[in-house]
Amino acid sequence: MMTLSTLNHQLATLGLDGFKSSLSLQMEDTSYTKLSFEERLYMLLESEMNDRVNKKIKRLSAQAKLKDRQAALENLEYGSKRGLDRSYILSLATCEYVQRHQNILITGPTGVGKSFLAQALGKRAIHEGISVRYYRVSHLLEEIKAARASGNYTKILTTLSRYAILILDDFGVTPLKNDEVNDLFEIIEERMFNGAIIMTAQLPIKEWHAYLGNETIADAMMDRLIHSAHKIELKGESMRKLLAKKED
Repeated sequence: MMTLSTLNHQLATLGLDGFKSSLSLQMEDTSYTKLSFEERLYMLLESEMNDRVNKKIKRLSAQAKLKDRQAALENLEYGSKRGLDRSYILSLATCEYVQRHQNILITGPTGVGKSFLAQALGKRAIHEGISVRYYRVSHLLEEIKAARASGNYTKILTTLSRYAILILDDFGVTPLKNDEVNDLFEIIEERMFNGAIIMTAQLPIKEWHAYLGNETIADAMMDRLIHSAHKIELKGESMRKLLAKKED
């Protein structure tokens, strides 16, 4: 005879945790007996689907390593003074740019919310089931250097290529060595038809070519980064100052 304990064990073995939790709830609440078999089954399956979605979001969030927990599109401050158009940002929230392999380039002075916006877009993508990985450019280049020294250079490039969105924060802060320029080019080249890059920088885009130094690689990298990219130039008062004023 099938017992509830046996059934729960089988559901746990199959990894149907949402189904199992919902079934327990139905068994404890007699009001569910008023529903048809089909209605109760639908609710069990819906609970399982929701549980799987939530687990995926949790896994993708941990994998992304976003730094700002407050970063979310609903927390953005819009307006012409900020250089942020609500309808444009909402169009990016659909994440169609990922399927189209279009990059997002966010520039502006220090403190205006470039990283916040990049991570907010990343968080939105995660809730759409899209894989994301956040890096400060300097930290990524350090990881690549260590990987090359340990013989894992190809492995780290392969790992990076698996993320649908790669967020590269604080590009152009410090001078790049020739091998670092080459490494960045390899990453960007690999992703040209394999996902999207969200990049933030204080440097205006028109100064990126000179910053990269190596003219040949700079030409190729800029072509791949900028081609059909979404460009957002933030402006206005420092977000840190604005937040400090609100706290006062």
